[in-house]
Amino acid sequence: MPAASRDAFSRPVFDQTIRIQSNHAQRLLDRGFLLVVRALYGIDVVLRIIGDDEEMDQVEEIVGKLIGELAEELKAEHARLAQLRESNGISATPRYTNPKRITVHISSPQLAQYTALIEELDRLMTVMDALWLTGVLTNKQRADGAYQWRTRVLRTGREIIEIERRARASAEKRGKGEELSEVEESVVAQEVSSEGSETEESEGGTEELSAEDAET
Repeated sequence: MPAASRDAFSRPVFDQTIRIQSNHAQRLLDRGFLLVVRALYGIDVVLRIIGDDEEMDQVEEIVGKLIGELAEELKAEHARLAQLRESNGISATPRYTNPKRITVHISSPQLAQYTALIEELDRLMTVMDALWLTGVLTNKQRADGAYQWRTRVLRTGREIIEIERRARASAEKRGKGEELSEVEESVVAQEVSSEGSETEESEGGTEELSAEDAET
């Protein structure tokens, strides 16, 4: 039976276009974001095929906790730096010369969470850049802070990708390999240029997010 017929489940999806301004957050779009988005989509697909409600809840809770805990830490750091900016009388926000936009097809709560996480990192970098441009932070403080938070987001992404791999392996062990292979891949995100034209479509895939990606 054709893949489209086998994958007849009508999925609720909404499209969210995010605008990422800072270089460090943009590097996540280039070196991990789409891989994690694919993994989150894959988790949703695999769990639906397995059909085990208890396992679905367990995996979704693990992923949600991973993203949620890091999001809270990012917000706390953002609040700390915002207070530092206010105490130094800084009200200006930097303008970025090459912002990027990407449209994400949100198909699960966890995918919405992860998209919001990237936006939160971008907001944090904006405050950090404002403090650096006004001389409150040194070059080293800015570089160290940006590296720390970008790396943490990348590592969380690697954990999500590994969870998807384990879920897929579990499905294959249960004899669901044929169903997995016949599920039609879906476009999960589209890069959009500054002029608003679509420049890339990303479908489910198996590219690697290497250890080097999380360390650089």
